[in-house]
This record gives sequence, structure tokens and C-alpha cells, in this order.
Amino acid sequence: MPAARKSTAVVKAAPAQPAKPAARSRFSADAAQARIQARYDVARRTDENASLWTNIDALSAAAANNPAVRKVIRECARYEVANNSYAKGIVRTLVGDVVGPEVQLQLGDSDKAQQIEQAFADWAAEIRLWAKVRTLYSARITDGESFSLITSNRRNKDIKLDIRPIECDMVESWISGMDRANEIDGIRFDDDANPTAYRLLKHHPGDYRDLKITGAGDWIAARYMVHLFREDRPGQVRGVSELTPALSLFGLLRKYTVAVLEAAQRAAEISAVMQTDLVPESLASELVDPITIIEAQRNAIVSLPEGWKLAQLKAEQPVNTYQMFKSEIVNEFARALNMPYNVAAGNSSGYNYASGRLDHQTYDRMIEIERHDIASTILNRVYAEWLEEYATRHSLTQAERAEAESHEWHFAGRGHVDPAKEASADDTRLRNKTLTHAAYYARQGKDWKREQDQWMRERIAAEVAWNKAREDAQLPPAPYPDGTLNAPQSQPVPEKSKGDDDDEADQ
Repeated sequence: MPAARKSTAVVKAAPAQPAKPAARSRFSADAAQARIQARYDVARRTDENASLWTNIDALSAAAANNPAVRKVIRECARYEVANNSYAKGIVRTLVGDVVGPEVQLQLGDSDKAQQIEQAFADWAAEIRLWAKVRTLYSARITDGESFSLITSNRRNKDIKLDIRPIECDMVESWISGMDRANEIDGIRFDDDANPTAYRLLKHHPGDYRDLKITGAGDWIAARYMVHLFREDRPGQVRGVSELTPALSLFGLLRKYTVAVLEAAQRAAEISAVMQTDLVPESLASELVDPITIIEAQRNAIVSLPEGWKLAQLKAEQPVNTYQMFKSEIVNEFARALNMPYNVAAGNSSGYNYASGRLDHQTYDRMIEIERHDIASTILNRVYAEWLEEYATRHSLTQAERAEAESHEWHFAGRGHVDPAKEASADDTRLRNKTLTHAAYYARQGKDWKREQDQWMRERIAAEVAWNKAREDAQLPPAPYPDGTLNAPQSQPVPEKSKGDDDDEADQ
């Protein structure tokens, strides 16, 4: 029987149907392409914004703040601070609010720590440390940076350490613009970008008393130089005046003020002006001369030639516009320093309590930041050098030195607008344990332990005087009144009844 024949089935694939187009969405390729092609208006070079960005550049922070640029800005800032009352007042106010009269060193609670605190305070007063810190911070605002040399002074009584403020003009390279690979604007750096040395000139380049200025200088190790400046850009090694954004405004305000005063002065000097519509050639009078001055008798009737009129000269400077212009300008250049308008202008007539407190919140935060920079850049460096010498001279133990190294800086507090409300709030915080005495006195720049000890000494001395006065007056002893001498005296204790005695006996 023949074998069954195998049949092969051929299956043909159906022709592929075209896929249905997917619904377009906001995330389609076309939309993505549109996003890629989107541009910033500020990046387009058009006739409209060409004048707004004429002076833009791509310089690095060090190149943009080159010695020539810093010199021009520094000289303009110094001129404005010296000649503009607003600029001078703003700088002095900011220095007073940030640095204050002095800064309190806070150590531990031991007697040795208190002794070290007092020794540092005495040394700081001897070398006028806080006046020098105020000078350094004032120079940082005006010049953009300040330097101080950590040196010694043989005239000091105990600790010979001293600091010498130096103007930034005296730190520069041998030839400006030809810096080495590891040197920028008079500062040498290591491979980790740490300053290693500063080139200090022997003479100030602007001091004309010395006619033998050669530009010679010495390289000072970074350990003995303190450089205070604000680093606004990565890679910035020298500072620029913090008044830079407002310098042109200072100049405009000064010029506008002078122009207004001169216009008012001219109007006050000239009583009246004679004017006519006649042709000068047709007149045969001495009044034709435009600079002729005529003096009229007071309280008299004055007659004028035919065709002439007498007009009073008026000042064309509206007082309201002048005041508004000055207020806006002062507010604008105060904003560059995060300073409220009323502080910059010295005028709070347009403020109420709520607006004053609100504006001062940003100002207070800025003050905290500035104080932190001063503490970390100047005070910690100076205190480390002072403690090194003090520990050697007074033979501090390892434990005493470790306690002295753990320190804090308490700046002086600024007065509150409403002392009564602040005192009530502090009393509430102290009672509910959300505020400690240490933190309370730290806000005022005081040592809490020293203040508490002083309070106890005063209380004991007052109680001793109170008891002595009552004894001299032959009065029976009485408890010292708590708080005020006008407090009501304690009432005599009433005699106990027999029932009360029985109750106490039963208890």
C-alpha cells in the first residue's frame, strides 16, 4: 500500500496594515522640538536690549576685579563717603549695628575661665581692639576689603600681641597684570587654593610724604595677615566696594541736591526781572542793557518805562518732587546693603510699629551674617594667637587650655523699639523654660555668670544695709522687700485661737 503522501500547508502572512497614528499630546516630538527651539529674550541681540547689555563680559572673578578696576571703584567710594552725608551716615550706622561698642568673649563657668575672659578684655582695651575692628569693617564696606597685620607691640603690659590695620592699597603684586601662576593681585596660593603669603608694600602708594617710593615690598606669611572681604563669586580673591551698585546714585543725588539749592538761591537773590516785547534797537534808553541793575526804594511806588513789565522770579523746583526723588534714591542705594529706608535716611516719620519691625527682620538677619564673618575671619584668628601667648606666659594646664579654646563671641544687642513688650516676652520665655539666662544675656553681649554674680552681690549688699538700717532705727527685724522698697510691708500675724492650736496638734 502506497505510503500516504504528506501534504504541506503554506500559510501566507497577511500584509501589514499601516499603524494608526497615535493621538498627539503635549509631550509629542513636535512639542519637544518646540521646547528646544525656545529662547530667552535676554539672550537675543536686538535693537531693544542692545543698549541694556553694552558692557557685559565673560571675565573671571579675579580678572573682572583687576587692580585697575578696583582702584577706580575704591577712589569713587571713598570720595562719596567723605563728601556725601547719606553715604557717610549709612557706613557709620552699619558699622555701629554690626560691630557695636565691644564683643564679649564667652568661655566656661570655672573661675579660671572667668579669669581668662577678664584678661582678654583688658588686653583688648589696651590695644583698642574693638576700634580697630570697626575700622576694618568700615574699610571693607567702602574699599571692598581690609587687611590687618598680626604683629607685636613691646609697649604692651602683659601680652605683646597686637594687630595693625592696613589699607588694601598696600597689598599688590610687583607688576600689576603680570601675575604668576600661583600669584594673583599680591597673594600667593598653594595647590589647594589656600593663601600662603601676601606682598605688603613698604610705603603706601598714595603717601606723598615719602619721595623715595620704589614699590618694594615684603612677603608676609598668611598666618600673620587677616584679609576681610566678601566673596560674591567663586574664585574671587580680592574685594570690591559694597557701595558699587549705589555709587552712581550717590553722585546723582549729590548733584541734584546742589542744583536745587542753587536754583532756590538764585531765586532768592534776584527780587524781580524787567521784561519787554519792544525791539531793543528802537529804544534809546539805558534799560536796554540786559545786565542793568536798578535799585528801587522800599515802600515806594515804582513806575516803569512804556512797554516794560516787572515780573517776580520764582524757583521752578517743586518741593514735593524733590522730597520724593531723594526718598526713592536713598531707598534704592540702601537696598544694596539690606538696610531699611528709615535707618538709611534717619527718618521714621512714615513708619508705624509693624512696618518698622517687618523691615528690620531682613536687616537683623544680615547683621547676624556679617557678625559671623567677622568672628570667623578676625576674632577667631586673633584670639588663637592671643591664647597661644597667654598660655605660655601664664603656664596654663592642658585642661585649662582646652576649656579656653572652646569659646563663643557675644556681640552687643541692639535696643528694642518697644522695651516693655520685649521685657514681657522675655519674662514669659524664662518662665516656660524656652529661654535660658545664658541666651538672654548673650543677646545683649554680656556674660550671664558675671551678671548673675553681680546681681547676687547687689542683693546681699542691699539686705545687709536693710538690716543695719532697721537695727539703727530700733525697728524689729523684717524680711527684705522683694523687688522694690515701696512694696507693702508684711502684715502682723493674728493670734491663733485655741481651735487652731488643737488642729495643729492633731496634725
